[in-house]
Amino acid sequence: MNRLLLFLLTTGIFFVLSSWGFYGHKSINRLAIYTLPGEMMGFYKQHADYLSEHAVDPDKRRYSVEEEAGRHYLDADYYEHAVPLDTIPHFWKDAVAKYSEDTLKAYGIGPWHLEKMMWRLQDAFSKKDQNAILKISAEIGHYAADLCVPLHSTMNYNGQLTNQKGIHGFWESRLPELYGAGYDFYVGKAVYIEKINTTIWEVFEESCAARDSVLGMEKALSLSFPEEKKYAFEEKGNGLVKVYSAEYSKAYHDMLSGMVERRMRRATHFVGSLWYTAWVNAGSPVLDGEAVPMPVAGDSVLMELIRRDQDHERELLK
Repeated sequence: MNRLLLFLLTTGIFFVLSSWGFYGHKSINRLAIYTLPGEMMGFYKQHADYLSEHAVDPDKRRYSVEEEAGRHYLDADYYEHAVPLDTIPHFWKDAVAKYSEDTLKAYGIGPWHLEKMMWRLQDAFSKKDQNAILKISAEIGHYAADLCVPLHSTMNYNGQLTNQKGIHGFWESRLPELYGAGYDFYVGKAVYIEKINTTIWEVFEESCAARDSVLGMEKALSLSFPEEKKYAFEEKGNGLVKVYSAEYSKAYHDMLSGMVERRMRRATHFVGSLWYTAWVNAGSPVLDGEAVPMPVAGDSVLMELIRRDQDHERELLK
């Protein structure tokens, strides 16, 4: 194990840098495939393993590409303390004119970067460049899912300002790994997004609106929970890792009343809808891969495929 990774694991920073966590990001990309129309699903299903495995590529680049980190978040509370975010320009050129590019990059460019990636995906569809379609689709899945995480909207992203260090990985990695198998990931069909910029900011504002609850509930729980029962050690890889205990995790998950599941479902549908929108905007080109019937709610075959793919991603974590 290299020294950087060892440091990240032992300090708990690893989960912060991995956003939804490997399980979350890979699952969201894989499950988003089932929201697509039949004309797209055949191609995407054929390359499901690629889309899943490469869902975490943007996180891997954070160690080597300086400008990568800011593409995953926006510290909205640097500019505004509550939604709606009506003083932050939603278009990049307007935001640069108001704040400067250096300031924007210092506090995150997540929503603006996702919109740029959508133009790239539309172009790849127009050119029928399958390698580019897959690469950009996988990365759009990552950036879009990150914007669905409340702690990607605040300067207090890991509770470091409120004595809650570790909450980032707790909310978006530990809880989905423990409870994701029980989540309902039938989220319906992808929808065409008429105004991409507007929808990106709407999804991000939902995350902003939830961040105080994410922090406040864990703070209240921590103050009332026996300290000696808060943490545990579990085997991961070749060693023991300090994690939030199952008991503490359940208490926090219960307090959140389904928030993690709702945001993960939101991310899954959002990703599928972004892929679909780029495809439609490119003229709905014919993709390789056998077209499949559009699934409907209650389809037992579909639900079995979703469950199997969830189990596959969880197995890879062991």
